[in-house]
Amino acid sequence: MMPKRRIVFALDYPTLEQAMAGAQRVRGEVGVLKVGLELFVKEGPPALAIAGKLGLDLFADLKLCDIPETVDRAIASVACSGAKLVTVHASGGAAMLSRAVERARRENADLTVLAVTALTSLDEHDLASQGISGTASEHVLRLARLAWNAGVRGFVCSAAEVAQLRRELGAQAILVTPGVRPAGAEPHDQKRVATPGQAIKDGADFIVVGRPIRDAADPAAAARAIAAEIASALADPASPPRQRG
Repeated sequence: MMPKRRIVFALDYPTLEQAMAGAQRVRGEVGVLKVGLELFVKEGPPALAIAGKLGLDLFADLKLCDIPETVDRAIASVACSGAKLVTVHASGGAAMLSRAVERARRENADLTVLAVTALTSLDEHDLASQGISGTASEHVLRLARLAWNAGVRGFVCSAAEVAQLRRELGAQAILVTPGVRPAGAEPHDQKRVATPGQAIKDGADFIVVGRPIRDAADPAAAARAIAAEIASALADPASPPRQRG
């Protein structure tokens, strides 16, 4: 897989027109377009069609979490969009996770269900306030094991946990890391962040980048710089084996 194919560009825009314009600026420099809640709630299914129009893969980052039947049916709807990746919350439980995986397998063999472990905006203090004991890394591992046993093979985790999950789950797991920031960039509302190179060296298959590309003076150049950093990390002999690439 070419390094640029590992870049997931987050279409964090308020309108369909702005999202399409933003996507066109980096067309040819990234591999995946991510549609999250902001854009999907405003624009609905047309937002999911942007990636296909530009010949890029679609990541439907909808973070589904509901009773198993509801998530099952939502996965069927997402499968019709041609998405390659879709998120569900690991905290939804084993029954919900297994139903999501099975429905994705039946509807679209190319659709991978990603279990979101702990949001990158949370740290130990935030988890403790929810009654969750231990460190963020321990909580992420608990959720990942639950999801793995339910049949999930894709995971969203911060750069702080990606090395741990790669060791625990091996090369078969697909690991997607958000909260990625080039050196010197503002972390904004992210609390567990890393540079693109470090995330890849630690075992990420894909990195999610939004504002550092979107808000750059030259978004295409910013994406190319990240791809170059990924290429360097992949060339490191210490980089762990992974399923894709």
